[in-house]
Amino acid sequence: MIAMVAGVLLGLWVHYNGSPAQIDTFSNYIGVLTDIFLRMIKMVIAPLVFSTLVVGIAKLGDIRAVGRIGGKTLLWFMCASLLSLLLGLIVMRSLSLGSELNLPLPPSGAATGIDPATVTFKGFITHIFPQSIFEALAGNQILQIVVFAVFFGIATASIGEQGKIVIKALDAVAGIILRVTGYVMYFAPVAAMAAISAVMAVKGPELLMTYGKFILSFYAAILGLWLILLLAASLFIGRRVIDLALNVKDMILLAFSTASSEAAFPRLIVELENFGCPSRIVSFVLPLGYSFNLDGSMLYMTFASLFIAQAYGVPLTLGQELSMLLVLMLTSKGVAGVPRAALVVIAGTLSLYNIPQQGLLLLLGIDQILDMARSATNVLGNSIAAAVVSKWEGELEEAAVNIK
Repeated sequence: MIAMVAGVLLGLWVHYNGSPAQIDTFSNYIGVLTDIFLRMIKMVIAPLVFSTLVVGIAKLGDIRAVGRIGGKTLLWFMCASLLSLLLGLIVMRSLSLGSELNLPLPPSGAATGIDPATVTFKGFITHIFPQSIFEALAGNQILQIVVFAVFFGIATASIGEQGKIVIKALDAVAGIILRVTGYVMYFAPVAAMAAISAVMAVKGPELLMTYGKFILSFYAAILGLWLILLLAASLFIGRRVIDLALNVKDMILLAFSTASSEAAFPRLIVELENFGCPSRIVSFVLPLGYSFNLDGSMLYMTFASLFIAQAYGVPLTLGQELSMLLVLMLTSKGVAGVPRAALVVIAGTLSLYNIPQQGLLLLLGIDQILDMARSATNVLGNSIAAAVVSKWEGELEEAAVNIK
């Protein structure tokens, strides 16, 4: 929190006291610190997802347990995703924020710099299944790693004593990677300060003035989504939902300040286990959540798509808007929880409804601030999912670490 405040003050000081060239130089150089941190986080994501998911599936014992827990997990994910999308639709239809811009349609051949080819429905289906696990690990393709880990974990559990050797080894690997993550996290406050100061130096307070209504509306919707998710979780885990929020608050702040939900992933495993979720369920639910349960990103995709359509005066019927929500829900699965990933999904969806993809350029200037909120929401949503599924399985224990 101190680092975030310091980043805002530093960024504003540079914005008001530096020349344009000095501001660009400052932003480029201090942005290196954030890049380093995110690269170190990405360094541990693939081995951590693979090792923890395989161990979690193997410890479930049999294929029926995997199917039962997986079914409950996906049911919660689908409900949360639809809730996020519908909330965004209701807010944008009510406020019609983009209509105030009244922009002319751009030339059809104008470039956006964003390639939507990877988010077609056919591309999504085929992309689920890795052609090489080493390629998936090297590219941090979380959904592909999850698919291979499910097969690998089930097969490992099925071969008996020989499989236990592999499980024990991967359990040790997960412990080592978590220790490495602990070292990396010492750098988190510096990275958070750098990320915030860079965007504030370039945009300054005018960033908030120009798009203030959009930003405030989005953040209000995010807070509403948080409230709804927490209330829904309280139906299952009662007042412990408050303890859950306190347990993961630092991870939410980390995701918020770095605009990356992946930054919080490694430590989030530990915090959920401290809350009382069994490691085998956390190791199963959390990696799936990072591919299937991006609640904040879902809300943003609805906001951005409808804002751009309204800005260019593209008429959409309620039926078209609802079908857009379903397309967004499908094509967003497997999107990495890293900055700007949602923009690629939105670009692909806009083309299906003849909405100018160039409209994404309207949001690039404030995307960092929006990305911070949706990344934090993704972390909270996946934490809630792990706790609820643990409760459904009757395995939610008392907190292993008392919250002070």
